[in-house]
Amino acid sequence: MMHTLLPFVLVLILLTVFLTIWANKLKIAYPILLVVAGLTISFIPGLPIIKIDPDLIFFIFLPPLLFEAAWGVSFKEMKKWWRIIGSFAFLVVFFTALLVAIVTNHIIPGFSIALGFVLGGIVSPPDAVSTGAITKFVKIPKSTQAILEGESLLNDASSLIIFRFALVAVGTGQFIWQEAAVDFLWMLFGGVGIGLLIALIFMWIHKRLSTDAPSDIALTLIEPYFMYWIAEQVHCSGVLAVVAGGLFLSSKRLSYLSSSSRIKGYSVWESFVFLLNGMVFLLIGLELPEIVAGMRSNGLPLSTAIGYVVLVTIVLIAARILSAYAAMLATIIFRPQVAHQQQFSKRRWTTPLLMGWTGMRGVVSLAAALAIPLTLPNGEAFPYRNLILFITFVAILLTLVIQGLTFPYLIEKTKLFVGLENEGELERNTRLKMKTGLKQHVYAFVKEKYEQQYLGHAGMERILKHWEDQSKVQDSSWMDETSREILLDIFAEQRAYLTTLNKEAEFDEDIIRQQIYQIDLEEERLKYV
Repeated sequence: MMHTLLPFVLVLILLTVFLTIWANKLKIAYPILLVVAGLTISFIPGLPIIKIDPDLIFFIFLPPLLFEAAWGVSFKEMKKWWRIIGSFAFLVVFFTALLVAIVTNHIIPGFSIALGFVLGGIVSPPDAVSTGAITKFVKIPKSTQAILEGESLLNDASSLIIFRFALVAVGTGQFIWQEAAVDFLWMLFGGVGIGLLIALIFMWIHKRLSTDAPSDIALTLIEPYFMYWIAEQVHCSGVLAVVAGGLFLSSKRLSYLSSSSRIKGYSVWESFVFLLNGMVFLLIGLELPEIVAGMRSNGLPLSTAIGYVVLVTIVLIAARILSAYAAMLATIIFRPQVAHQQQFSKRRWTTPLLMGWTGMRGVVSLAAALAIPLTLPNGEAFPYRNLILFITFVAILLTLVIQGLTFPYLIEKTKLFVGLENEGELERNTRLKMKTGLKQHVYAFVKEKYEQQYLGHAGMERILKHWEDQSKVQDSSWMDETSREILLDIFAEQRAYLTTLNKEAEFDEDIIRQQIYQIDLEEERLKYV
C-alpha cells in the first residue's frame, strides 16, 4: 500500500506547486484551483484512496497551521482592535452556528438540533488561508487586514468548542448547561494557561541549551504539537493552547532565537505550511466523490443534498454580513467618538460588506468534518455523517469559488477603498521616519560608546562613516574581530531600539518586523566577510 500511496502523494505535492504558480499568474487564490483540481483528479479511475484517521486529522494539520499564523499576526494590532476581533471570533461564530442549527433542523427530515450544531460548529469559522491568498492581489485597509488575521486565530477555537459540545450531545442524547458552562471555562482558561506554560518551558530550552539554527527550527516544529496534545489530554482547548503559546513565543523571539535561526526558520515554516495547506485543499476535492457515493447509498438524492448546501451557504454569507453591519451600528451607538474618527463615510458603510464577503471556508472546516467519528459510543453509525461531510465540502467549494473569485472584482470595480493611496503614503512616511530615527540613534550610540576607545582604528572609522552617510563599503579588508564585535553590538542596539519603537501606536508592527529582518540579514552577512 505504501509504495503506491507515496508516489501519489509526491505527485500531489508537485501538482500543488504548479497550480500555485498558475494561480499567481492568473491572480486568483490558489485554494480555488487546488479544490477544483482535487475534484477533477478524483474522477480518474484506479487512483489510491487517501484515508486519514478522524482522531488524527486535527493533530496532523491544525497545530502547525495555527502556530505559524500566531507568529505572523501583530499582537499590537490585535490589542488595538480587540473588541471587533472578539465579537467576530466568538459572537459571530456562535450566531452563525445557531442559525445553521435552526435552519437545518427545520429543512432536513430527522436532523436534530444537536446535529445542526455539529454542522454549525464545522462551517462557522472563515478560513484565514483563503482570505490571505485572495487579499494578496487587492489592496485593503491595514485595520481590516489586522482584524481578519486576529479573528482567524480565535474563531477556530470557538467553533471547535461548539463542535465538541455538539458531538457530546449527539452521542449522549442530552446537554446539561451547568456542566457545559464549567467545561467551557476550563477549556478556555486552561488552554491558554497550558499553552503559555509549555511556551515558557521551550523558551527556557532554547536559552539554556547550546542550540544552533537546525535544532532551534526542529524545536519550533514540535512546539505546537506538544501544546495541542498536552492541552487535549486534560480536556482543554488545544487550539487556544497553540494560539496563546505561539503569540507568546513570537513576542519573545528576539530574546531566545539567533538571527540565523530566525531567517532560516522563516523559510522552513513558510514551505512547511504551504505544503500542508496545499494537501488539505486537494483533499477536499479528492474526498467529494466518495462522500457522494456514501450519501447515495443512504438513499439521499444528490439534487436534494445540493439544495441543502445552497441554503446553508446562503445562511453562512448572510449571517456574516448581518453581523458585520450589526457590529458597525453598535460602534456608532455605543462608541460614537470612535465612529466619528472614520473620515470616509463610504468606507464606513462598505467595510462591513467587505468583512462579510471574506467568509470563505477551508482548512478548519475540512479538518472538523473529517474528524466526525464513524460511530456513536453505543456502536451505532454516526447519523447523517455523509450528508454533513457533503454539505461541508461543497460549502467550502462554493464560498471559495463564489466569494473568492468575486472579492477582487468587488474591490476594484466598486472602488470601495479608493482613498487607500493616503494610507500607502502614510506607511512610506512612517518607514522613512523609523529609518531616520534608527540611523541617528545608532550613530549617537557608536560615537558615545566606541569613538574614544578605538580612536584611530581603521575599522572604527569605516563603521562611523557607514552610519554617518549610509554608504556601502566595497572593501572588506578592514573587517577584523574588533570591528565584528562592534557591529554585532550595533545590531543588538538596533533591535532594542526597534522593540521600544514598536510600543508607539504610529509605527506598524509589520514595518518593524521587516526592518528587524533586514538587520538579521546584515548580521548573517558578517559570517561571510
